[in-house]
Amino acid sequence: MQGGSTGIGYGLKYQARCISDVKADTDHTSFLAGTLSLKEENEVHLIRLSSEGNELICEGLFSHPNEIWDLASCPFDQRIFSTVFSSGESYEAAIWQIPELYGQLNSPQLERIASLDGHDSKIKCVLWWPTGRHDKLVSVDEQNLFLWSLDTSKKTAQVQARETAGMLQNLSGGAWDPHDSNALALTCDSSIQFWDLRTMKKTNSIEHAHARNVDYDIKKKYMLVTAEDESGIHIWDLRMLNFPVLELPGHAHWTWAVKCNPEYEGLILSAGTDSAVNLWFASPPKSDDSTAESPVESSTRRGPLLSTYSDYEDSIYGLAWSSRQPWIFASLSYDGRVVVESVKPHLARK
Repeated sequence: MQGGSTGIGYGLKYQARCISDVKADTDHTSFLAGTLSLKEENEVHLIRLSSEGNELICEGLFSHPNEIWDLASCPFDQRIFSTVFSSGESYEAAIWQIPELYGQLNSPQLERIASLDGHDSKIKCVLWWPTGRHDKLVSVDEQNLFLWSLDTSKKTAQVQARETAGMLQNLSGGAWDPHDSNALALTCDSSIQFWDLRTMKKTNSIEHAHARNVDYDIKKKYMLVTAEDESGIHIWDLRMLNFPVLELPGHAHWTWAVKCNPEYEGLILSAGTDSAVNLWFASPPKSDDSTAESPVESSTRRGPLLSTYSDYEDSIYGLAWSSRQPWIFASLSYDGRVVVESVKPHLARK
């Protein structure tokens, strides 16, 4: 069950929490990671898996102002990404572009395409439409939701709409529904809110859900996965929100992040402050189709937990599946260690 130390490692210079798959890079398996140093100049690392699959190579190292608390790669342009960053009590969000000739420059500088200004509360995350080109972008602070119109060619971002979740709400993050470009799930103190971007109104909610992180299954409509504070992982059917359809035990300490696989339905990663990454096969049972093929080897399905990867010495806050090679994932621990693992041994052979 233990993943051991089979992963490929890469060390950042400083502490870090954020890693993102570069979805738009169809030629390489690559990730962006951002650091969280209080006193030093922070960095964004462009990391690629070698063609042999046995080494992580730094393809670009870029200076970034202030501590990076959120980072997301643009799904349709591999040179563009967003960050949320802070300096003391002040938080900002911006869209950046990697210089085209970064491979030939000694100290390349990121180009700031746009600043997502106007937030008067602590910014938590920036959300891209997850499945391709889209001119809309969402930024979330503790009390407000901003919808932006982004023009990467003109290097502009304009506010299209803004709505508040209410003074008693404390938004902490969210995910954009890959099956509906107008739907978002946002995490709050003790609930999950569902929003419609056409009306900028809340449409539904899951109450008494203390979720730190949330993700949609891109291969299964209506399936939502949440990382609960201490009670583990919950899987929800969006058509029946009274109770989760599946509850998993989670981690020995706080479950911090969950990520659904971009290709294999029901394959889920979770990470936590117990310095472990868990791999789950947690698709709810299909009562109407019990003969459906499973993406997971039947010999491994003694339970939903397929493997635990414990080659870490610090809390794990960052997780990212590779879109190009969906059997590969990267994790990032707080001490700045990136580890890339393959889950191929757990997948059904075709």
